Amino acid sequence: MFRYWGSNLSNYRRVVIATITGVLLGILCIIGVGARIPGGYSANTIYLLAVWYNRVIMGLLIGTAGDITIIKSTREKNYGNAIVRGLIFGLIITSATLLLSTTIFDLIGWLAGLAYGPIIDVIATATEK
Repeated sequence: MFRYWGSNLSNYRRVVIATITGVLLGILCIIGVGARIPGGYSANTIYLLAVWYNRVIMGLLIGTAGDITIIKSTREKNYGNAIVRGLIFGLIITSATLLLSTTIFDLIGWLAGLAYGPIIDVIATATEK
């Protein structure tokens, strides 16, 4: 069976919830980016798929990062840590979209990725048992 650091049922739940959140936020990205970039949806299918996939991978990685502590807290749910951790992972992962095309620079999509990291991590943290 697949095991990762500190694996237990709540960690698997966190990964699933974070990944599903990434899938849903990726759909929002497709809608937003497709409406903004030249050529719309049909001319940029591969790019839009890559942006969606980027959000899915963001959710997956943030889901597995539940044991990483950047800001210590005595509270049961450390939302400050979730925000900072999500921002760091969001920055690292969404920056890959800057490498996708030399003709498309979507600053708003990149900024959305910075926001989606903390959103994914806070939702995953809030739903942990």
